[in-house]
Amino acid sequence: MKLEYIGFRPIISQNGISFKQGKDDKFIYLPYVYEIINALSNNYEANKNHSYNIKIGSDNISKLYNKILDNFSNLDEDIEKKLTSYEKHLDLELENIENRTNLSDIEKDIYKTNLNLMRDYRIKRAKNKIFYYYSVLAIAETIKNNKIKEINIPFNEKFWHVLKTLQGVLASEKINSNIKVEYIDSNLRLKFLTSIY
Repeated sequence: MKLEYIGFRPIISQNGISFKQGKDDKFIYLPYVYEIINALSNNYEANKNHSYNIKIGSDNISKLYNKILDNFSNLDEDIEKKLTSYEKHLDLELENIENRTNLSDIEKDIYKTNLNLMRDYRIKRAKNKIFYYYSVLAIAETIKNNKIKEINIPFNEKFWHVLKTLQGVLASEKINSNIKVEYIDSNLRLKFLTSIY
């Protein structure tokens, strides 16, 4: 499966296409997800405490894909199903333009053209987002299976974003978690705590 950076979320209308700054592609978080998954790969029966040296790199995307495939053997099929559903949503969005009474015929044509221009972009962006959520789900599974109560990582906005997503995944499974920022040894660190026992 090919994953690549796509870009910011498009804002599409009859007036044109723009991009929402701050709503970046989930692809940018994948190297950080990989490092968390890699850091959590440990024999916890032999060693309850584990440390790992984080090395962020863009070459980790294919390694991440292989690790996620270990957790979800039907990953490609699942992603394709979700993308097919998303494509149907895009088709419906296109059809609904005709029902917009506030738009003239020319505006409807422009709107539909803009949606069609951005279709592949949006599908690729959706693929990255779906893969990102599967990746975070893999972290959650590792935490549950190994009853991990605490994760300490360097403070970084992208790590924080991944941990916030992880917090949501765990909450959906009735597992409480908390993220704290601490100043330890002259460095800001993120501490992720879970209520798993």
